[in-house]
Amino acid sequence: MENTDPMKPETKMGEPPENDLMQADADQLGQKLAEYENKLGEMRDVLLRERAEIENQRKRLQRDVEQARKFANERLLGDLLPVCDSLERGLAVDTADVAALRSGMDLTLKALLKVAADNGLKQVDPLGQAFNPELHQAMSMIDAPHAAPNTVVAVMQKGYVLNERLLRPALVSIAKPPGA
Repeated sequence: MENTDPMKPETKMGEPPENDLMQADADQLGQKLAEYENKLGEMRDVLLRERAEIENQRKRLQRDVEQARKFANERLLGDLLPVCDSLERGLAVDTADVAALRSGMDLTLKALLKVAADNGLKQVDPLGQAFNPELHQAMSMIDAPHAAPNTVVAVMQKGYVLNERLLRPALVSIAKPPGA
């Protein structure tokens, strides 16, 4: 029997019609497209979750840093409270004995310096040492025949180093070189 329909393609025996092949290819492509759209949707969800997690971590880190800044001095100030108590007790004593007052002030100063040292603060007391411009600030040069030139002969104000960083230089007088 001969195909008389001009719109219907002729097919050989056992071969699927061309439209059926195109429909099968379209169905297969449609399935792949749906599969890839699902994967894309899943990836979008993962991306949004990751972005939200990163934003939450950023906010948490910012809050932690703010808390750390706010309470950074808590330990130091807690350590200073006994020193304040000692000063208050010393001021409460009504005595004319200068030696006892001086002794109490000396003990309080030692307690204060211990708290400072426990928190990383070191004194720079360079008397008799060579002048070091990284740690000392020369306020004057004086004749000192008994000292080597550029040696610290007087300390007007002690310097301080906090955890290996200069906090305040020592104010010093240094010996003049002979003939200067």
